[in-house]
Amino acid sequence: MRAGLPYARPGQVVGLLGGSFDPAHAGHVHITREALKRLGLDRVWWLVSPGNPLKVRGPAPLARRMAHARAVMRHPRVDVTDLEARLGTRHTARTIAVMQERWPGVRFVWLMGADNLAQFHMWEDWREIFARVPIAVLARPGQRLRARTAPAAAIYRRFRLPASAAGGIGYRKPPAWIYLNIPMNAASSSEIRAGGGWDQPS
Repeated sequence: MRAGLPYARPGQVVGLLGGSFDPAHAGHVHITREALKRLGLDRVWWLVSPGNPLKVRGPAPLARRMAHARAVMRHPRVDVTDLEARLGTRHTARTIAVMQERWPGVRFVWLMGADNLAQFHMWEDWREIFARVPIAVLARPGQRLRARTAPAAAIYRRFRLPASAAGGIGYRKPPAWIYLNIPMNAASSSEIRAGGGWDQPS
């Protein structure tokens, strides 16, 4: 990375996995590796957010979450970034818009677990995300039914691609999305925090 910003060449396909990563865990690593393997991605960028607008309580300090994420996610094609803090954006739709301006010609794919699809309609300007980039939804334990019956899934049903199209999703014109059933990893940030494995911010 240069000046704290990840590098990608025009024409490359980059998956974006956003979240508070409070803390990052094996489940994040698992869906990242599955995305690299199944979606034809050149790279994946983790977007460690300053904070989640949908959560009342703030996360641990960004520097701590970044350091832990980098210790957990070690892969030559994965960059752990604090892009939202550097770009001055807070909501995903705006972050993607600024990234498309900053990295013209790079094909971005938004990655998320099925638990996020279930509440996607609550995100700020969520329809703009569908309009800007293809989306890949990766199965999470206990979330398959909720994700498939989510408002966003129903509204964009006709733009859902079959699993066989996964490898070329980065070249699809949005709106386009795919739901992938992958081997499950039950790790959960909230459960780690509840179990005392990650100190709460003071």
